[in-house]
Amino acid sequence: MQRILWADDEIEVLQAHVLFLQSKGYDVITVTNGDDAVAKINEAPYDIVLLDEMMPGKDGLTTLNEIKDSHPQTPVIMITKNEEESLMEEAIGKRIDDYLTKPVNPSQILMACKKILDKKNIISEKRSQEYAVEISKLSISLMNMNTPDDWIEQAVKIFRMDMELDASTDSDFRQILYDQRKESNKEFCKFVEKNYSAWLADRDNSPTLCTDIVPKYVVPNVQKDEKTILVIIDCMRVDQWFMLEPFFYEWFNIEKEYYYSVLPTATPFSRNAIFSGLFPSEIEKRYPQYWALNDDEASLNKYEKELLELQLKRHHIPPEKDVRYVKVMNNDDARSLEKNINNYLSADVLAIVINFVDILAHSRSDLPILKEIAPNEAAYRSLTSSWFEHSPFMAIFRKIAETKAKTFITSDHGSVRGLHGTKVIGDRETSTSLRYKYGRSLKVDKKHAAIVKDPEDWKLPSKGLNTNYIIAKEDYYFVYPNNYHKFINHYKDSFQHGGISMEEVILPLVKLEGK
Repeated sequence: MQRILWADDEIEVLQAHVLFLQSKGYDVITVTNGDDAVAKINEAPYDIVLLDEMMPGKDGLTTLNEIKDSHPQTPVIMITKNEEESLMEEAIGKRIDDYLTKPVNPSQILMACKKILDKKNIISEKRSQEYAVEISKLSISLMNMNTPDDWIEQAVKIFRMDMELDASTDSDFRQILYDQRKESNKEFCKFVEKNYSAWLADRDNSPTLCTDIVPKYVVPNVQKDEKTILVIIDCMRVDQWFMLEPFFYEWFNIEKEYYYSVLPTATPFSRNAIFSGLFPSEIEKRYPQYWALNDDEASLNKYEKELLELQLKRHHIPPEKDVRYVKVMNNDDARSLEKNINNYLSADVLAIVINFVDILAHSRSDLPILKEIAPNEAAYRSLTSSWFEHSPFMAIFRKIAETKAKTFITSDHGSVRGLHGTKVIGDRETSTSLRYKYGRSLKVDKKHAAIVKDPEDWKLPSKGLNTNYIIAKEDYYFVYPNNYHKFINHYKDSFQHGGISMEEVILPLVKLEGK
């Protein structure tokens, strides 16, 4: 049954409308003010919100802002006595999905709801104009992107706007946003390439990185004897989290922050950085038994629990604290975790690694059927949402919510849709990844890749003398001259990681507290 939240200070005179909607099969919850509306939508998900524009206390536009901040995908219909065009333009600019002018009859309400709930609505003309203005603002803002936070704000806006277009058939806007996204990524890569080594040299003036996650979020809670859970969804992008977030509204209060992955944005480097609290070259120097640079990248993540325990020890966490770690590679692993979740939740520190999204990204380039199911980023996001909804993790997180443990969800890196190949020249000892490589005297077009001549500048391990790294920028991927066109076609339009792009580098850090 679809659920409607109706906020109106005169709701008692609208009972006929409420009964009419209920007779049509809708579950209608009513409140009389903006504060209660915000509280209700934070308690449980709703399919649509009917919002009176004129309410005492918190008015409709203020309430709309708060609802969209926490639940951007929830459609809102504004109901107003005011027919002034400027007011409606302001409301539309704040992403309402429709509006009605009082007095309204029950059939008007029903049709407005059906139009949205049946997903037949398209972006209105005024909303389209507003959308064009927002795209223009993205372009203008590129001239003033000076800090890591500026780029986080830009990236999140682009991801949100891209998701808004999922419900639209307007291909023109999709192309315009793609062009703007490409230009933003070009400038973002320049920004990261210019500043990355300085961030590593002066950590007091750098953005939050993978190495900061455990000391900044996990350790303080463990020191206060609070049970703490760290969940890493490997290869999860910010927009994929936005798709998963609504599943958590019923059980958790949610806070979001964003941070930067280390480079390369690949699991052996970035996830080990989270668990160790160290950069790759530091892991190699301190714990050589847990690091050996080779093409068998999976082997580099064998020791995540050991690295986590060593990191907690460096932060003076008592050794008697119960630290547990579980990696979920497939549905059988997920069901095993669900079956034994009570046992795991007794730990003081629980780390859960979920590999589905990473496997999905890799499999899409190898299995034609997956590329047909998820031909674009909108479908890729939707597939991620569908997986989660029907996975054992729904029950697992519901159980976590009951414990009141401090819970954090993040990723180690995102992924980008590889659309352009670029030639690389290297010897037989060169690593095989598509978005980054290390080896001797590698050659590539510097417009398409960051060239790291001295790995230590980027705190990367060396594999003998003259080792250098190349890290792909924007949506480029590396292809050798031999069989160039064959591999260009094979890997084109696949989701890849390891490089520098907003999609790979900027990551969500989500704090969950059970309700």
